[in-house]
Amino acid sequence: MHKVVEALEKLATLMQEDDPDKEQLLQQLAIVQAECEVDIAHRVLASSNKAYSILFQATEKYLKNDDMLENILKTFAALINGQPDLLDYPGIKLFMDLLKEARSSRILFLSIKIIALCCVMHEDNRQWFVNSGLIPLMVNTLDKNRSDPEIVKEACFSLRALTFDDDIRAQFGKSHDHAKMIVTETDALKILMNICQDYSSNKGVLTEIFSTLAKLAVRNEFCQEIMDLGGMSLIVNALHSCMEHQGVTKQGIGVLKTIGGNDNVRDAIVDNGGVELILTAMSKHANNPGVCEIGCSALATLALRSNKNCAKIVENMGIQVIIQTMKIQKDSPKVQAKACMALRNLVSRTKDYIPLILEQGAEDLINQAKNSDEKCHDEAKAALRDLGCKVDLKTPWMGTGIALKVD
Repeated sequence: MHKVVEALEKLATLMQEDDPDKEQLLQQLAIVQAECEVDIAHRVLASSNKAYSILFQATEKYLKNDDMLENILKTFAALINGQPDLLDYPGIKLFMDLLKEARSSRILFLSIKIIALCCVMHEDNRQWFVNSGLIPLMVNTLDKNRSDPEIVKEACFSLRALTFDDDIRAQFGKSHDHAKMIVTETDALKILMNICQDYSSNKGVLTEIFSTLAKLAVRNEFCQEIMDLGGMSLIVNALHSCMEHQGVTKQGIGVLKTIGGNDNVRDAIVDNGGVELILTAMSKHANNPGVCEIGCSALATLALRSNKNCAKIVENMGIQVIIQTMKIQKDSPKVQAKACMALRNLVSRTKDYIPLILEQGAEDLINQAKNSDEKCHDEAKAALRDLGCKVDLKTPWMGTGIALKVD
């Protein structure tokens, strides 16, 4: 008999007793947790042997015993990771109640963590939680517990999880609606900005907050609001002081890229040294594909429809940085695609920079990207076309052919 199956059988037996032996209970919980943390196969084996119902029963039994409840919730989190289908409506109610009534920071942290795990790759769970009032409750929890960095990070992730569109079974998700609700029905943006100021030197918290802000800036007015609340200045300062940290750098540039979709914000980013910071980050983290991808994407956004911003990028050796990035990250289709997009946007409104780009060897690099992976095929062709290079633009179907015969 497998260890996890044996431990679950012992737990089920202990749950039938009025006063189970606590040492035995903790021992079996530790075994189940350790086995579930091995890999998804162990978690599936546990769930197929009634792990969810056993742990649910244990949670209800020890709601007023924080020490025991903490161990049960740790095991629950290990089990539910990657298995959000296990959650049922009684489970939603249980974890919502725990979120409202948690008496200790550890219970609160684990409750938030389990809710977040239940929302990853499961659209129905997200909607059930939102319909149960999770958004205002989670934002309020975040605000009340801002002094605890671990709860802040986990609450940020749980809010982001509500904005994911990662469930391939759902024909239509509500990621945009949830992001809009978080901003319009709560003071989430203001709270996040205030917390960001409190943790200006905590790189882990800054990474989570920036990542969350990027997910919430889904409308033009939200981008403007983030800037009005001082978000752009906070991000620029964080990039200055935490440039060595890849997480802060990547997510900070990600926010600049997202809020740069607003024309006013885009120009303000450039005027406040955003271009220089992005190019510095790309040079410093040239071997990190994540930073390079978001950096190229941000440059493409800043260059869009703005000759002034294009000039700023070129003046600061932006073309050379983009070309060097393409050379170093030649095996990353995502980086290549974003780099092609950035080069294209630099010349889409003015052809003055075409010679500068081509003399850096851009044509060969773009052709290599086009031929190496289909993921950057369209962006590479568009860049070649706007640079005036030879490109084969095929129309796959012209709508002509032999008429169908009707009997």
